[in-house]
Amino acid sequence: MIVMWKKAGRHVNERMVRAWLTGRQKLAEAKGQGTTEYAILVGVLVVIAIIALVAFRGRLEELWNEISEGINGL
Repeated sequence: MIVMWKKAGRHVNERMVRAWLTGRQKLAEAKGQGTTEYAILVGVLVVIAIIALVAFRGRLEELWNEISEGINGL
């Protein structure tokens, strides 16, 4: 009876360890996926910012010059 209990206990422990390791692997995959999604999002935002800078370049230059003149006038 004791031998059977030890074998059953070991079997349960092995299953718990396997489940834990599988959970860790899935969590690591999810973290990697989340990191990739954030990287893509940042990349898209950078492209949008560059397009906005190019599109409004003239107005930004005027604004920059006004700020510069204001600071120099102090």
